[in-house]
Amino acid sequence: MPIPEDVTGDEIDADVRQELMSLPKTLAEDVARNLVMVANLLDEEPEQAYAYSRVALRLASRVAAVREAAGFASYATGKYSEALAEFRAARRMTGSVELWPIMADCERGMGRPERALAMAGEPEVQKLDKAGQVEMRLVAAGARKDMGQAEAAVVTLQSPELASNAVQPWTARLRYAYADALLEVGRETEAREWFAKALEADQGGTTNASDRLAELDGVEFTDALEEDAENEAEAEVEVKDEVKDEVAEPAEAEDVEEAKDAKDAKDEESGSQG
Repeated sequence: MPIPEDVTGDEIDADVRQELMSLPKTLAEDVARNLVMVANLLDEEPEQAYAYSRVALRLASRVAAVREAAGFASYATGKYSEALAEFRAARRMTGSVELWPIMADCERGMGRPERALAMAGEPEVQKLDKAGQVEMRLVAAGARKDMGQAEAAVVTLQSPELASNAVQPWTARLRYAYADALLEVGRETEAREWFAKALEADQGGTTNASDRLAELDGVEFTDALEEDAENEAEAEVEVKDEVKDEVAEPAEAEDVEEAKDAKDAKDEESGSQG
């Protein structure tokens, strides 16, 4: 896989660099550069990120950071079974529980929400930091919805973190999920309130709370660029029609003149015969 020259591998986190020190220097540099490409492309070009992750995996499958990166790339492309296998491998290597929520979400992706829900009740959840526990709650609520338990999803999301006025990196997503769950059970007024709260906390644009609010308020957005393109197309058609008419008019005039000349010639011939 081609890697731009300005990607050196030094961009990776210090802890990942520490893991790569177990590899020969040149190999460590190659792996690091591929991991940087995975990180750079994961959000916008997940298929490309996946391809780079496979290269890193072939080079250093015994490095936990590589297995984790491969897991996230697989997850981003919807390869949930593959992602789960990579996350499990990374967890065996590190003993860390931080991947527990996304492992549970992989179970959801594989159509096994009951397993995701069971994972939400395991002791590993208590070892997660606050962000991890909130993430696990979001996954559990999603599993409830997958199982058709919309009311239970609402209850699952009700927590001190939801009630808090403090804004954390996960606040917008938690409020958004709660609003969405409320809307699903028909509590539209409350849903609108929580979409507004989600928007208020969403400084990084991680949700589409503004669109959901507009939808509830009956506001329709039009794409200005699309309208301009349509107007230009209509104008172009009009110009072509005008040109066609201008071309047609002289031709019609010439036809009239030719017909007149033919008639005059015929009359003249008839007169001479008489």
